[in-house]
Amino acid sequence: MAEIVNLRLARKRKARAGEDKKAEANRAKFGQTKAEREKRKAEDKLASQRLDGHKLDD
Repeated sequence: MAEIVNLRLARKRKARAGEDKKAEANRAKFGQTKAEREKRKAEDKLASQRLDGHKLDD
């Protein structure tokens, strides 16, 4: 036999899962100190400059 599912509870579980994903993304985006953000930005800039430096001219 099929399992009986309470649709109201299933919808709430699905909504909570979506909220959890959004919360995780926000923690990654906003959960850093200013020093960590600046360090990451400097590392990204350096990596970009290195990549641009290795490009060949046509």
